[in-house]
Amino acid sequence: MANTIIHSCPSLKLARERKETITSYEKIKISSYLKSHLKNKKYYIYTHGCQANYRDSEIYKGILNEIGYKPTLDIKKADLVLINTCAVRENAENKVLGEIGNLKVLKAKKDMVIIIAGCMAMEETLVDLLIKTFLHVDIILGTHDVAKLPSVLEEHLKTKKRIICVNSGSGYIHENLPSIRDYKFKAFVNIAYGCDKFCTYCIVPYTRGRERSRDPKDIINECKELTKKGYKEITLLGQNVDSYGKDLKKKYSFAKLLEEVAKLKMPRLTFLTSHPYDFSLDIIDVMKKYKNIEPYLHLPIQSGDDATLKLMGRKYDSKKYLSLVNEIKKKMPNIFLSTDIIVGFPNESKTAFNNTLKAVKKCQYDGAFTFIYSKRSGTPAAKMIDKISDKEKGMRFKELTTLLNKIIEKNNKKYLNNTYEVLVDSVSKNNPNALTGRLMNNKMINFEGDSNLVGKLVKVKVTSTHIHYLIGKLIK
Repeated sequence: MANTIIHSCPSLKLARERKETITSYEKIKISSYLKSHLKNKKYYIYTHGCQANYRDSEIYKGILNEIGYKPTLDIKKADLVLINTCAVRENAENKVLGEIGNLKVLKAKKDMVIIIAGCMAMEETLVDLLIKTFLHVDIILGTHDVAKLPSVLEEHLKTKKRIICVNSGSGYIHENLPSIRDYKFKAFVNIAYGCDKFCTYCIVPYTRGRERSRDPKDIINECKELTKKGYKEITLLGQNVDSYGKDLKKKYSFAKLLEEVAKLKMPRLTFLTSHPYDFSLDIIDVMKKYKNIEPYLHLPIQSGDDATLKLMGRKYDSKKYLSLVNEIKKKMPNIFLSTDIIVGFPNESKTAFNNTLKAVKKCQYDGAFTFIYSKRSGTPAAKMIDKISDKEKGMRFKELTTLLNKIIEKNNKKYLNNTYEVLVDSVSKNNPNALTGRLMNNKMINFEGDSNLVGKLVKVKVTSTHIHYLIGKLIK
């Protein structure tokens, strides 16, 4: 530890505390030392996890570019490697630990700065592991400390010591940070940070902090700039977009924000993620009013069993959820509805699992992300005694996905032989003539076309369907 400088370490206790939200508009300062020592050095960034992590990585890229670094796609040529980590599930953490371990061999061959950032950096046990075991890691940086990257990097370079800078109790929102966006045609825009729900299985409130809403003016101005630059799609991001504005001194609803952004006439506008407890039907009214808002809603149910939902701390029961879905579909029959479901929550009974299957049949989802429960150290659910075998959890998972696939496959038939406007996302890695795009409701479609169509809106006729995507033909 003598070779380590600790500014702050993660604390689950501090993460739970509510802090006053303070917005900083101060631009980051890059010292002459950094600019002179790091000019034309190269960086490489791994990004794991959700859209919030990808947005953070865009900011890390912006900061590194201002310092003088240049991006590289070849990690062997990198002078700085930053791993932006995810802590939602155990397999994600294991993958990251494997990547960190592999960097030890690379660092032995050349002078390299290794930075671990993101949600894993906010976990007490994992930071202890990184400090004691992964001695080749130079900097550990928390999710609240993105703007401190230049100062901690300079401190490391000058002292040659490891730097730990992980602040768990921050109430800060930092505006005006530089950013290098991954795409020129679609963008993520944060509307809030953190979460106040503290579901018993979830580590996010501890890794991302308590909920903090951005000022609506700052959000709208960012969206205006993206519209002026010709972007085709904006995704408004929040751990729980439906509770946006509740922490602001002057209350401001998500429905109102959604409408104000829709008025900017961005061709496509969508949002992630909703929480059934806070969802208001006013949001659906706004979605119906503006054609540029995608008819897509991700509404996690997690479980269809009331006793399990209560143990999860979800703050709603199955009756409320199913009633909400019915009202949403009445108001907007063409809605594309997706969800999250956890299988094998501690001591989930066979009856509880069957209740989830019943809920899935009633909701008739168009898409779903399904997971076998993953214990997260520090969460209340991690202390629950679990008597369900891994084999039983696996069998239930297979039964659930089989049911979902049948429903989704049936729902996909409505697309056959119809023509849709598609936003072209990317070119296939295996076939330069194969493109991937998304319909207005976020449904994925594959079709043949030229790579210069990426980022453009085109017409595609659906010719066949697959469970997870459609196949189509470009209409010229």
